[in-house]
Amino acid sequence: MTEQAGANKISSIRKTYIAWQLIADVLFAAAIAFTTTALLRYVLYISVLWSLPLFVVSLLVLLFIHKTWAISNTSIASFLNAQYPQLEESSELTLKPITDLNLLQTLQLQKVEEQLQTIPISHQSFFKRLKLALLLLILALGLSWLVGKSVRQTNLTDSKTFPSGKTVAPEKILPQISAVEVRVTPPSYTRKSDRQQDKFTLNVEDGATVHWKISTNIAVKQVALLFNDQEIIKLKSDDNATQWQVAKLITKPGFYQVNVDGKLSDLYQVQVITDLPPVIRIKTPRQYTYIDAGEAQKVNINTAVNDDYGISNAMIFATVAKGSGEAVKFKEYKLDFSASFAAHQQQYDLQKLINLPDLKMEPGDELYFYVQATDTHQQQSRTDVYTVTIQDTAQLLSMDGMLSGVNQKPEFFRSERQIIVDTEHLLKDKDSISVEKFNNRSNDLGVDQKLLRLRYGKFLGEESESDINPADDKDDPVGDIKNYGNAAVVLDKYTDKHDNAEDAQFFDPELKKQLKATLTEMWKAELQLRLYKPQDALPFEYKALRLLKDLQQKSRVYVAKTAYNPPALKMEKRLSGDLSKIDQPLSKQDIKPGTDQFENLKKAVNVLEQLKINAHTNDADKHVLALANQQLSLKASAQPGVYLTALSAMRRILSGDGHINTIDIALVEKAIQKTLTNAAKIPAAGTGPIDLGLSRDYYKNLKTAN
Repeated sequence: MTEQAGANKISSIRKTYIAWQLIADVLFAAAIAFTTTALLRYVLYISVLWSLPLFVVSLLVLLFIHKTWAISNTSIASFLNAQYPQLEESSELTLKPITDLNLLQTLQLQKVEEQLQTIPISHQSFFKRLKLALLLLILALGLSWLVGKSVRQTNLTDSKTFPSGKTVAPEKILPQISAVEVRVTPPSYTRKSDRQQDKFTLNVEDGATVHWKISTNIAVKQVALLFNDQEIIKLKSDDNATQWQVAKLITKPGFYQVNVDGKLSDLYQVQVITDLPPVIRIKTPRQYTYIDAGEAQKVNINTAVNDDYGISNAMIFATVAKGSGEAVKFKEYKLDFSASFAAHQQQYDLQKLINLPDLKMEPGDELYFYVQATDTHQQQSRTDVYTVTIQDTAQLLSMDGMLSGVNQKPEFFRSERQIIVDTEHLLKDKDSISVEKFNNRSNDLGVDQKLLRLRYGKFLGEESESDINPADDKDDPVGDIKNYGNAAVVLDKYTDKHDNAEDAQFFDPELKKQLKATLTEMWKAELQLRLYKPQDALPFEYKALRLLKDLQQKSRVYVAKTAYNPPALKMEKRLSGDLSKIDQPLSKQDIKPGTDQFENLKKAVNVLEQLKINAHTNDADKHVLALANQQLSLKASAQPGVYLTALSAMRRILSGDGHINTIDIALVEKAIQKTLTNAAKIPAAGTGPIDLGLSRDYYKNLKTAN
């Protein structure tokens, strides 16, 4: 036991070291996760729950870098030799087998064993990373607390001052105004309750009623609201002339000012939240749907309807077209969804199963429908028109329109029409024949379908099969004694000659694509026939026939048979280059230059550039800036969020002669640049290359030579 005591002591020290280092990595990972989450939350407003995956990732990275568990007992022994001189750098002897030690090493081992028992398991150097990690974790927690408090404060401020979630800059109000209370009553279609705010800046719904209640610290004579520099609304006061109030219906964006006894306030923004029309998305069916023979004559309309405030109604408008040519007839239907819109929800998932025979539809008829939705503001929107067609099997099987007569084919080349007719005949005879005979006939139809598929597959370069008309063994050229030793004959028979389907150039890519789809339907029909399921094979057969008929129509080319007699050439004028009798087409039009509506803004830019050098303006410059101010005012009425700041800067420039801020000039110039557009180009004389008469001399000499 004595000879293992030293090794056990070193192993205990190693385990203690690994444990403390792992705890340090955990604290480091927590500090990194909290710090990263705090920064991302401040910038991107992410959730605190992101700290958990960040902690896991950080811990895995730190464990992979440090690999603390990989430290060996030899490294611990070297550490003890460096820290404790009494071990005489011989602690590694405890890790060696006693049989491998000589006499001197055995005596030294006994001495080292006694010294190791006095060494503690934990050491101060083990706690260096732990102390640093703990300090960083405390700092990270403090940073997270500060960021969380800042984010909560920002969200609270935003929710109180601006219901839409946008921050508002501090407002400047007149000194006579002590308090303001603005109550916004949203229109009924929004189904929102009244809200109050203490700011003049408005962000309200379209059609909302705004009620102002302004309190003044002194009695004033008159308080009014000036909207867009045009409309003036006077407020009514109480007996003390300190409480003023008025209400107005807001229907368009703009700006307004408060006028207290002739003194105007700053510009306050009015934003209007417009009601968007409903959004309709039809999930099923596809925009063009064919119902082949054998398929259920039903269509399931699956629709998703969304609106920002609520849906009040949604309907399907369907039109059935019967007949063709001049005898076509239309009948309209209005179909309701089996859902109640009394709750006026913002989103509905609607479904409607339409049984086409209930609409008196027959094969060959077409159904056109679209979905129309109405929101609570009575705004309507509709989808595109969708088409559902019931395949007319009688028309599909008819031979009308064929240019050539009946071409008799061998028996194994059955047409798709004949396969369909035989399949339907087999289904009629199902109850009158035995199961074995039914299966044999179904399998024979599958063979016919396979041969027809191989026939059309040749157009795509597919390999053919030799089992249609196999050659007799007596005609085999390989068995002929004359071809003994002829390698070409042997290779011709036993070499697999692959044809590349992509090299087949019988059709253009679009027709080849449709032909491939036809072969796919034939594959499916053959599978069902081989499984003795002719009823399931019938829809695939009809679809293959319809695709073949479409290919037949697309492949036809009509060339009009007309006579053409070209005029006789005059050899004396051939290659003469005489263009004297050919007049160039001329189009004359008088274009008068119109007035430039942005002329005042362009002049204002020149004045603003001069103000950067000299802050004083004369009467002419003030007149130019005043005209530009009127145009910016019109722009701010339509787009207050874009031009209102520039309009305020322009008015400060007009009112502050000698004390003009360069920041205001930059704001106005930036707004003017947004307003200016490129002028329309006016026709002008072209500046072509000067050939110095070379072309004229060339044709003159050419004519003389001829």
